[in-house]
Amino acid sequence: MRYRPFRNFDPPALVAVWNESMTCRGAIEMRSSALFETIILDKPYFDPHGLIIAETDEGQIAGFVQAGFGPADDFSSIQKSQGVVCMIVVRPAFQRQGVGAALLARAETYLRQQGAATIQAGSQRPAKPFFLGLYGGSNAPGFLESDTAIHPFLKKHGYVPHQKINVFDRRVDVPLNIVDPRFAPLRKKYETQVIPQARLGSWWRESVIGPLEPSEFRLDDKQSGNTVAKALFWEMKDYGWRWGAPAAGVIDVQVRTEFRRLGIGKHMVAQLLRHLAEQYFGIVEVQIPEKEAEAMRMFRALGFNQVDTGVSYLKT
Repeated sequence: MRYRPFRNFDPPALVAVWNESMTCRGAIEMRSSALFETIILDKPYFDPHGLIIAETDEGQIAGFVQAGFGPADDFSSIQKSQGVVCMIVVRPAFQRQGVGAALLARAETYLRQQGAATIQAGSQRPAKPFFLGLYGGSNAPGFLESDTAIHPFLKKHGYVPHQKINVFDRRVDVPLNIVDPRFAPLRKKYETQVIPQARLGSWWRESVIGPLEPSEFRLDDKQSGNTVAKALFWEMKDYGWRWGAPAAGVIDVQVRTEFRRLGIGKHMVAQLLRHLAEQYFGIVEVQIPEKEAEAMRMFRALGFNQVDTGVSYLKT
């Protein structure tokens, strides 16, 4: 086995390795290399030396690992002190032969040589340089627990769990019956708006989220026009093929501080679900950090059920 950096002719073979190896709920099946190029290669910070490939002497690709970096504090650039092992994929025929361990070691060496002081395994907000749109679902939760092989592998190689993000989904192709006495006065005071091309606000967010082409859903005060709550959503077209229904992902739900605990966030999400149902989506997914108990209660009250958990790890 030899290990080398990415070369321009690799994408079709990498896609074949991906489709053979990544069959869990949170990974899409790629029908061409176009999406791989958009999500990975077109990133302004992509470095071919960070995409390391395991190859047999006969030229068969056995697996690959992708390493990258988190954002600077102002989200205007990458910060090389924070290294991220974004993904590691080994074809079934080459598993349990030391290929994954060799790829991981080389990714860690690359990150340290570039200046990483910490190494995180699993793309998780805000350090999610690659694979949003290919793995993880609606956002970047780290490595999914449904991807069972990766967790004991990382623990074996010195990684400890860092943060958990719970994954919830809901069918919206069934009637949405939500009773909350606060909704009637809120409907009179606020109106919804859909902005087809959301402004993402920073170079980092444009780089990471921009390729998803998200729309913005807003709740505005009818008199002042001020936005009191908003969320991004995007069409998870390739996940929909695997899940058997058109899917949408809801990310970055925000309610202005002075308007929290008034039912406004719940009202906005309920309106968003109705909008998505009218657009003929069948499934909506959202991801919530485990520590945000109030947000999880709200989404459960809106009919969401937990379907997975994502975990990020830190190298000890």
